[in-house]
Amino acid sequence: MSELLFREDAYLREAEAVVVAHTPEGGIVLDRTLFYPTGGGQPGDSGMLRWSGGEMKIATTVKAEGDQVALVAAEPAGLPAVGTTVTQELDWERRYRHMRIHTALHILSVVIPLPVTGGSISAEKGRLDFDMPDAPEEKEALDEALNALIELDLTVGQDWITDDELKANPGLVKTMSVKPPMGQGRVRLVYIGEGANRIDLQPCGGTHVARTSEIGRVRIGKIEKKGRQNRRVNLHLDS
Repeated sequence: MSELLFREDAYLREAEAVVVAHTPEGGIVLDRTLFYPTGGGQPGDSGMLRWSGGEMKIATTVKAEGDQVALVAAEPAGLPAVGTTVTQELDWERRYRHMRIHTALHILSVVIPLPVTGGSISAEKGRLDFDMPDAPEEKEALDEALNALIELDLTVGQDWITDDELKANPGLVKTMSVKPPMGQGRVRLVYIGEGANRIDLQPCGGTHVARTSEIGRVRIGKIEKKGRQNRRVNLHLDS
């Protein structure tokens, strides 16, 4: 299993690793990765891989067999051999925007306390789909509530519970379409705010900012009807 460096430090931008395998599709598996693999609505990271005598642009990152993470080259090229020490360089600007949007979507699920039926993230915007038969009457009020929570500068962090503890607290799971990964004995929780100031706690494997103020100001975009009881709420970063 690849060591997930991004899980312990989402702000790590460069790290050394050793190539341990190649996938049949041409992906590069490292013993430790700071590249987040596509999952949970968040895109896989991109960046550069450098080694003695070569370099390669990484277009995306995906999950591979056996809980491994595979880096996918932007163009067909000779892969670094198994055993090669490489330096990973993250496309930090793109990742950081993912982190800001992902954290903002958690807060959106607080402002709209309804079951989430889907979602996605890009470097430009994010969206959540809600089990919401009727569109909200005041979009401006959602904007104000969302930005007010962001401006509180709350701490964002992680905790862990066992599979059994999660089963005993099903209310922690907000997403109807994506179930938290279980079977490893424990599940990662992401919290926003501490103590009496906590506003959110839910299972999540993605990357997030350390404080809500890093998100900056956001705005609610188009609210679209997607099926009889589903509404898609789009969210944009102001900068």
